[in-house]
Amino acid sequence: MRVIKQRSKNKSSMFIKVVFLQIFGAPEIPYSKISELMSNAPEIIVWAAPFMFIFVLLEWYISHKENKKLYLKEETIGSVLVGVGNVAIAFGIKFFLFYLVILVYNALSWRMYFNWWTIIPCYIILDFCSYWAHRISHQQRIWWATHIVHHSSENYNLSVSFRLSWVQHVKIIFFLPVALVGFHPVIFFIANQIAVLFQFWVHTEYIKRLHPAMEFIFATPSNHRVHHGSQDKYINKNYGATFILWDRLFGTYQKEDEQVKYGVTNNIKNKANPLHINFHEFADIWRDIKSVKSWRTRLFYIFGNPIAIWKSKQKNTVHLESSYTRTSWNIQKERRLLKASDDRGYLVSKLN
Repeated sequence: MRVIKQRSKNKSSMFIKVVFLQIFGAPEIPYSKISELMSNAPEIIVWAAPFMFIFVLLEWYISHKENKKLYLKEETIGSVLVGVGNVAIAFGIKFFLFYLVILVYNALSWRMYFNWWTIIPCYIILDFCSYWAHRISHQQRIWWATHIVHHSSENYNLSVSFRLSWVQHVKIIFFLPVALVGFHPVIFFIANQIAVLFQFWVHTEYIKRLHPAMEFIFATPSNHRVHHGSQDKYINKNYGATFILWDRLFGTYQKEDEQVKYGVTNNIKNKANPLHINFHEFADIWRDIKSVKSWRTRLFYIFGNPIAIWKSKQKNTVHLESSYTRTSWNIQKERRLLKASDDRGYLVSKLN
């Protein structure tokens, strides 16, 4: 009996070992083959781009016919130019990003082989990291400056999905856990493209609430409209990129229960200039830190919560306006007293 149990235990351990070796233990990727690896990796977003533009044109045409005014000319131009710039930058630094991912991959001893099924766990972990990257991007101003681009449109349509910051790639540090799991770099690259592509269709008002099961699990158009809302109840809600389950789990979920007002607290005026759209918040940060002498306040302006910073600046503005009003009133009072004094002196001189 003991012999049978021992044999069964050995078979189980052997099976686990075989399965483990089929998944992990892949050889290192030679850096000389990065270009070859990149050329073999499918460019899903590039393939999808023509269809995305067709759907944008279709939505614009329908909204124009229905007089819904979902597309503002200046904002649409800005969205397209920001999107084109983002694609160009992504193409330019693709080799560098691939190199970084391979660098981490080669440093691990549990490297995974290239297996198509691994894209599922990779996508889930990627989306989990995306939730936290997105949440931090709303709660720290320096990261908000890399994300406000996406929220600066006052209208909600498919072209808003093109509004991705030109410096957003610095947020790759938030996705280091995905690389540390040991996924093959090409799997990582494909999962990221699918995640970006998924977010295209949720930027529309034409798709209303879906089946309750879909609304419970996924970041649907209804769930994502809430995220773009500027009302107090909608601010900093529904961060999930693909799965809204993260928001339900971490207490940031909000149902769409009233008409959404889009945009940010202080909407930008230069809506068609991609440079202004991308860098206006960085310029505001620079002006703010130059306006104060305290390093504590400077750090607050850089790393503080954008809402807390806005409220602080509003409070300071009200205080300055109040001080200015009091000063003006005091000056006017002094002038009236002086005038009255001058008038009395003139009367006294006349009587004498």
